[in-house]
Formats: sequence, C-alpha cells, structure tokens
Amino acid sequence: MRLSPIILALDVDGKGRALYLVEELSFGVDVFKIGPVLFLKYGPKIVEDIVGLGKKVFLDLKFHDIPNTVASAVKSAKDIGVFMLTVHLSGGRRMLEDAVKAKEKASEPLILGVSVLTSMQNEDLQELGISSNVNEQVVRLVNLGIKAGVDGFVCSAHELNKVRQIAVGKTIVVPGVRPLGAERQDQRRVASPEEAIAAGADFVVMGRPIYEAQDPAKVLEGVLTKIRSRMEEA
Repeated sequence: MRLSPIILALDVDGKGRALYLVEELSFGVDVFKIGPVLFLKYGPKIVEDIVGLGKKVFLDLKFHDIPNTVASAVKSAKDIGVFMLTVHLSGGRRMLEDAVKAKEKASEPLILGVSVLTSMQNEDLQELGISSNVNEQVVRLVNLGIKAGVDGFVCSAHELNKVRQIAVGKTIVVPGVRPLGAERQDQRRVASPEEAIAAGADFVVMGRPIYEAQDPAKVLEGVLTKIRSRMEEA
C-alpha cells in the first residue's frame, strides 16, 4: 500500500496533543515525525504509542556522533519500531556505513541523510568555514551518502531536482514546505507541497501550517487535494 506523501511533524509540547493529532489526521497521514521536543520529554514511549495506533514514526533526531554511538542509536530505534530516522551526512562515511550496518539488513528503519538544513543559506556555510555554496555542499554530501549506502535523503525543494538525479531509487523527504500564502516561519528554502511532490519528492514534511490551523483536518484535506490535482496534470 502506498503511503500518504504527507509526513506530519509533531512539534508540539504535550503527549496528549500529539496523540490527538495522530488520531484526528490519520485519514490523510501515515507517517508522523517525532523530533527532540517530544522525544526528550516522553522518550521511546511516545514512539511506541504512535506505532500502537497503527501509524509509522519518522524519528528526526539527526544523529551526529562517533560511529559506534550512532550505530547503537540505530539499533535502539529499530527495537522500538521506528520507520525511518535521520543522520547528519557531515558525520562522515564511516559513521554512515556503521549506521547502515546496524540495521542488520532489515528493511527498517530507513536511514535518511541530512545534507544542509533548510534554515541555512550560503552565508551560513561560509561562517562554518565551508567555501561551497548550498547546492554544491548538498551534492557533495549526497554523493557521500550514496557511497555509504544510506536509504535516502532529506533536502530542500530547491535542491530536489539535482538530488533526485543522482540519488536514483532512494527515498527523498523534503521539509520546509508551506501551502501557498503561508508564512515561512524559520524555514528559508521553501516550496509548496504539490511543487515538491511533482518534482520527485517521496514525502514532504508539514507541521505548524496544519496543526496550528483552526481546522487542521480541512487544511490537510486541501493539501492532499492539491497534490492529487498536480499529479493528474503531470
């Protein structure tokens, strides 16, 4: 069964609110993203609760540590039923290879490499001592991830075409998407959900534009309708 292309980011404070959103929006979302806020507050239990509701969890903690530590983290994520998780590609090839090996040839969790955060632009890289522009750095890191055998990548919609060309057969997740007319908030390299899916993304991550809406279900249905319409036009 094909999963919904919308991943809902549960960047909310309370477990009750998070689980309410899972149940309320289950008609159009199969994968829910758990980040540091909820995971640090509730631990693995929040993952287990969502899995218990028949949904999948995208654990977005962006692991970046020594290879052994990241490998152990991947094993722990596998044990609690995580569907996919993120690692920083800048952690290096050995860290990435050990993360992949830690799956022990299991299909899940999918290991997704994070290249350049969608909040960053060229000047941010320069401050870190990186002379490459964002596009060049994304391509460099994605090629590293391909060599290491990761399952997919997280990239902004602006780098999506290039990443899709070089990451054939890999899962691509695009964060920082906003419905047309919505505020960018702290995301800087953004696109609409339908634009990202039409350009080759497998999933797009949405959060505040949906769950902060007066009627989250209505907004979600509207986004899904636009995606379907755009794909029918293609």
